[in-house]
Order: sequence, then C-alpha cells, then structure tokens
Amino acid sequence: MSTALVRRPTEEAAVNAASRSERRLPPIQIILADLLTANRLGDRHGVNLAAHLAARAALGEVGE
Repeated sequence: MSTALVRRPTEEAAVNAASRSERRLPPIQIILADLLTANRLGDRHGVNLAAHLAARAALGEVGE
C-alpha cells in the first residue's frame, strides 16, 4: 500500500484563506464559562482548548 500524500486542493485553499484572515475571539467571559463547563464535565481536551484560547484572548500573542 502506498503512503504517498494525497493532495487536496480545497483543503489547501481553506488553510491558506484561514491563515490570511484574522479570527475574532469571543469575549473572555464566554471563554471562561466554557472552561468551567469543560472542567465540570471532565473534558480534558476541552479544558486544554479553552485554557489556550483564554490565554490567547488575554495576552494577544502567546509564545512569541
């Protein structure tokens, strides 16, 4: 079986378009509410995503 990468032009176009446009973040109160909800439900992946989103919303640029 071949392990060659299959090119998907629509996927590439979507990634390029997303990287060119700035995504607006929801208000920090909504992000923190989602973080609490994910924590109460035991959703570790959701907690991780919400925590990173909260850091990005609060600090602007993260990790640079």
